[in-house]
Amino acid sequence: MMKDENGKVIYVGKAINLRSRVRSYFHSSAKLTKKTSKLIRNIADIDWIVVESELEALILEMNLIKKYRPFYNVRLKDDKRYPYIKVHLSDPFPKVTVTRKMSNDGSRYYGPYTSTWAVHRTLDLLRKIFPYRTCDRVITGKDTRACLYYDIKLCTAPCIGAVDQQQYQQMIKDLGRFLEGHTDPILTRLRREMGKMSANMQYEEATAIRDQILAIERVVEKQKVISPRQTDSDVIAMARSNGDACVQIFFIRNGKLIGREYFILEGAEDEKDSEVISQFIKQFYAEAAFIPSEVLLPNEVDEALVIQHWLNQQGSDRKIQLKVPRRGTPKQLVKMATENAVETLQALKTQWEADKHKQSAALNELQQALGLKQPPNRIECYDISNIQGTAAVGSMVVFEQGIPSKKLYRRFNIRSVQGPDDYASMEEVLTRRFRRWQISQEKLLVGEKRDPSFAVLPDLLIVDGGKGQLNRVLAVLSIFGLKNRLIAAGLAKEEELLYLPNRRLPLALPKHSQGLYLLQRIRDEAHRFAITAHRKLRQKRGLLSKLDSIPGIGPARKKVLLQKFGSLKNISNAQVEELVEIPGITEKLAREINEYLAG
Repeated sequence: MMKDENGKVIYVGKAINLRSRVRSYFHSSAKLTKKTSKLIRNIADIDWIVVESELEALILEMNLIKKYRPFYNVRLKDDKRYPYIKVHLSDPFPKVTVTRKMSNDGSRYYGPYTSTWAVHRTLDLLRKIFPYRTCDRVITGKDTRACLYYDIKLCTAPCIGAVDQQQYQQMIKDLGRFLEGHTDPILTRLRREMGKMSANMQYEEATAIRDQILAIERVVEKQKVISPRQTDSDVIAMARSNGDACVQIFFIRNGKLIGREYFILEGAEDEKDSEVISQFIKQFYAEAAFIPSEVLLPNEVDEALVIQHWLNQQGSDRKIQLKVPRRGTPKQLVKMATENAVETLQALKTQWEADKHKQSAALNELQQALGLKQPPNRIECYDISNIQGTAAVGSMVVFEQGIPSKKLYRRFNIRSVQGPDDYASMEEVLTRRFRRWQISQEKLLVGEKRDPSFAVLPDLLIVDGGKGQLNRVLAVLSIFGLKNRLIAAGLAKEEELLYLPNRRLPLALPKHSQGLYLLQRIRDEAHRFAITAHRKLRQKRGLLSKLDSIPGIGPARKKVLLQKFGSLKNISNAQVEELVEIPGITEKLAREINEYLAG
């Protein structure tokens, strides 16, 4: 693990002979790439870990790259978790939801997907074909009436006994097969059932099954038959341009192309194609819910046997092989995936350039409108959210070069203000923000690590509000001697007017200007972030206050209850036998908890 002067891991590598590998970087005759030369200039320290085998080294390398996201390693661009479709198989009547985290909880996962929108679009389709439940009802089959979803044929209503557990679970099993691309067994079974229903003159039920068959067939018609072998394969290919790398992956199930995704990789500059593909395989399949029996690649990759060994240890019940096809349909599939990767990367670059042009135009417009010496590189915006002064929260969002930098966002729980006073709340938030800036300056002098959210002053500070809010901002800036060092403005919602210091009248930016669009986006993001933080705080306080009001439940027992059950709902659903397992909770107290939360 190579680290910079701040102790941050900037590169993770592995080798059988680590000494030779490290020396190769610093040898005077070494022919280094531009990227490696930059890496070496930033290395201040090297740490190492010795393991027993190449497989252990591969797994450790993957985990360290995932943990530290080193700048000079090849890595998937998005550090957020990708969405999955989750089927809650441990429930008697399983639900289907979207999640960003896989856990060993007995559920079945499908994904990852690159787009949450694509996941929800898939679920909308699935629910029309397999009308699974989405509610949190305890299913007894004895409810007096079903909800609206039953009437519009988006739920089979197990709550009223319209479908029994065996029928419902068969439907969920079919849903899983459908997602896996194995539709032929589903259609065969449904046609057989439809024939039985029709023979027994159960025409309404037969019609419902017929509609389900037609819906599945409409989807299957759009799935291109790729291979007569009816195998499960993933096809991986890549396109590169000026340091950018786009990997395209085709998902072939039962010989049909059922979906595709693309992924952008960072840190690919000056890396061999084989290294980029190798890193993608390791990072993608570490998170994948399913690995097919064969993975088709455009070229050989380093340590292929070790990667293949690792893939076969991922809990699969089938032998997994990495293959580089030389002829026939598999070769054509890799070629098709490569062409798609090239087109995708070109489309993305066009979009990035258009977005970059809009951002540059917006920042230049703000520079001209506000009379700045240069475009505002860092813009901070603040907002306050509360209900009648309760659970008041202030938000700070940061945009750099016109793009949100979410790692720099911060929220402030209001401490000193009683009642609904947004002006005083804003004053508290800004005071705390610039006090932390002062602390950062002191840390700089002694060489200590600083919080990047507060270490740098904004080029433009925006508050959600008009003249009154702006005056509070200016008062705080005066206290810290910053009134003449940065520009502050208030953006009023009603007419989207910009209030500025030393101007009697507000500034109205052109209605369709990129500068105004950027300010609106920043203001709306601050508002969204404040509301989200406020809701979380309100929910937390509501939960704690409800537990606090139960006689015999103090801070220690409350903490243990939440750690064990995770939520108030789970505590209220817990049996007396489960509650008494917690130290200090007697059977009597457990019954009181149940009775109180039930009421």
